[in-house]
Amino acid sequence: MLNAPIEYCASHRGFYYSRETYRLPAGFAESDDIQALAYAKTLLSIYEKTPIYTSVKKILTLISPIPDYASLDTRIIAPTPATYPINTDLWELIVSGLKENRILVFDYQSEWKKPFERRLVHPYQLVFDNGAWYLLGYAEERKGVRTFSLSRIKNIALTSTRFQLPDSWDYRSIHGNSFFGVFAGSESFHFKLKFLSEFALWVTERKWANDQQVTELPDGILLEFTSTQYGKVIEFLLSKGSYAYPLEPPQLVKDWEWHVKEMNTHISV
Repeated sequence: MLNAPIEYCASHRGFYYSRETYRLPAGFAESDDIQALAYAKTLLSIYEKTPIYTSVKKILTLISPIPDYASLDTRIIAPTPATYPINTDLWELIVSGLKENRILVFDYQSEWKKPFERRLVHPYQLVFDNGAWYLLGYAEERKGVRTFSLSRIKNIALTSTRFQLPDSWDYRSIHGNSFFGVFAGSESFHFKLKFLSEFALWVTERKWANDQQVTELPDGILLEFTSTQYGKVIEFLLSKGSYAYPLEPPQLVKDWEWHVKEMNTHISV
């Protein structure tokens, strides 16, 4: 219908454009849709070091005639977070495990300078968080769902053993309805954090949890919410330095105080 240069490839059993420079005419899509595709190409840069980047960028380029929006490439940007390249073979094996519900076996290093350990994992989901990819899956050795950083996996292989995907496999169903990154625990906590005025506006601009409540104070704000992401919350709190401190739960207060005292021991007077 559009007189596209389409030819059939018998060896690949599919059709392809015989001219790589061919683009669908702009009239084939709404102007807003074409503009959105231009934005998508720019935002895709945060995945630049992952195997999906080249393929998706190529597809977006093929279906979107960009000339009218080319100048936006440098006007609407997504700064690339600190990240690491993903081995293509590793990625493909994990994706195959996801598609076919087949158990993966690999060596994994859980902590710095600890030896690699053999793991049998039922792959549930690949999760992207702050420049890094993680595999969420059931670890047979730990008899529970665990999160694995792809950068710490080596000697991976796809077994012939299949597994039954459980009903509660989605990461979004276990993070406790809070939004502090990929890691979550099994226990839910009620958090009460105080932020001084220097960070008050920044905190109120964002949604940290579905049930969050913000109370204005003379010298800042009080942020309350529930979450299973205990470790990520204390990491977030410590990143704000002296401008934030915890009030609840008591265990968080105790852990925060330990970190502050420990940091103080490293100060040279």
